[in-house]
Amino acid sequence: MLVLLGSFLLLMVLGVPVAIAMASASLLYLAAYGGAPDVIVAQRMIAGVESFPLLAVPFFILAGNLMNIAGVTGRIYAFAVALVGWMRGGLAQVNIIGSVIFSGMSGTAIADAAGIGTIEIKAMKDHGYPVEVAVGVTAASATLGPIIPPSLPFVIYGMMANVSIGSLFLGGVIPGVMMTLLMMITVAVFARLRGWGSDAPFELGKIARAFVEIIVVFAFPVAVVILERLGVAQNAAIFLALGAVLLLDYLFKFSAVMALMTPIILIGGMTLGWFTPTEAAVAAVMWSLFLGLVRYRSMTLRTLAKATFDTVETTASVLFIVTAASIFAWLLTVSQAAQLLSDAILSLTQNKWVFLILVNLLMLFVGCFLDTIAAISILVPILLPIVLKLGIDPVHFGLIMTLNLMIGLLHPPLGMVLFVLSRVAKLSVERTTMAILPWLVPLFAALIAITFIPEITLWLPRYLGVMK
Repeated sequence: MLVLLGSFLLLMVLGVPVAIAMASASLLYLAAYGGAPDVIVAQRMIAGVESFPLLAVPFFILAGNLMNIAGVTGRIYAFAVALVGWMRGGLAQVNIIGSVIFSGMSGTAIADAAGIGTIEIKAMKDHGYPVEVAVGVTAASATLGPIIPPSLPFVIYGMMANVSIGSLFLGGVIPGVMMTLLMMITVAVFARLRGWGSDAPFELGKIARAFVEIIVVFAFPVAVVILERLGVAQNAAIFLALGAVLLLDYLFKFSAVMALMTPIILIGGMTLGWFTPTEAAVAAVMWSLFLGLVRYRSMTLRTLAKATFDTVETTASVLFIVTAASIFAWLLTVSQAAQLLSDAILSLTQNKWVFLILVNLLMLFVGCFLDTIAAISILVPILLPIVLKLGIDPVHFGLIMTLNLMIGLLHPPLGMVLFVLSRVAKLSVERTTMAILPWLVPLFAALIAITFIPEITLWLPRYLGVMK
């Protein structure tokens, strides 16, 4: 155990990439102690990525990349300006609402920060906001990406913990809404204290049009349900309702209905049983291609190729981490390291609430150093047996783990969102860190509430009958 964990930590301290550090530590342990033929090791590594739920990963990544080049990001931003730009601290509120909508397409905090975050920071700077404020609110709102479905960390956690990914997606809806409200309240407080005004005129017509677009979008799944109850086959009901939305969009020239349809197709499709997560990811890709090639006509062969290559690169890095983590996690189990660590944790406490406090502290620390996917792959085999033994729902635990790791992305030494925004805003890492600190308050408030009130996470999937 000491060789496996010690060599991994040493390599991490030396700055070796996390996937290579895990693979090297695993090989070093096998060279020192043996314990498994080469063919078994190869089989374990292949088994780590030979999973149907993992098929959703490249499609979610591709959908996010295609949405960026389809011109959806700018339309979402314009829609958010019309909806909340008239409030005090308008562009900061726009930043949050834009991230909520974009999170339904990207599924990752980094994609959110690098995608719509680039537009938001520039707009806030142009309207006279300090660059530190723009960076802080962008960083905080970027954490919504993996909490509001779809979510790549949820896919990986669901695979590792053998938990319904649909339940995890639904479990993230209410926490996501709560985090959004806490962030908007924080912006309102800052706006009052610092005298920020609105950044767009109050135009009742634009606000009414924005609400009409929201109603049209949410009417889509309602129409499908009604048609099904009237005896129309599910596929026919979906196409009829979609055709109605397309007709309304053509007649009234809506600006954001087609963009807003993406999270509805994904979340609504999984909630109502139209799609599995993988099928929903494929549907998102097809919808993105429709928007870019037909509706907005903003895709070219060059941009499509770039989005594809970016997806291949990102997917390869994610699957490399999963492959390395699978053999590392397996060795933790066979070397009884996972059992020893579990026993050590249980020797400290048998109280589930004290355990959750300790886990929060552990994951906030781990999130500073490890990639989210790697952290989930390593920690789930160690912590899940304790979670089940203490009677903690694994869906609830998945939300706690993901939010902790998202907060970990925001602070040094290796917070990826921190470095992305530092580069986008052309700020030093030190100034970026200080800019983010005040915006951690609503995130920690949400984390405490989600940790100690399980029903925030579990009520919706139970109400909809996805879990007992």
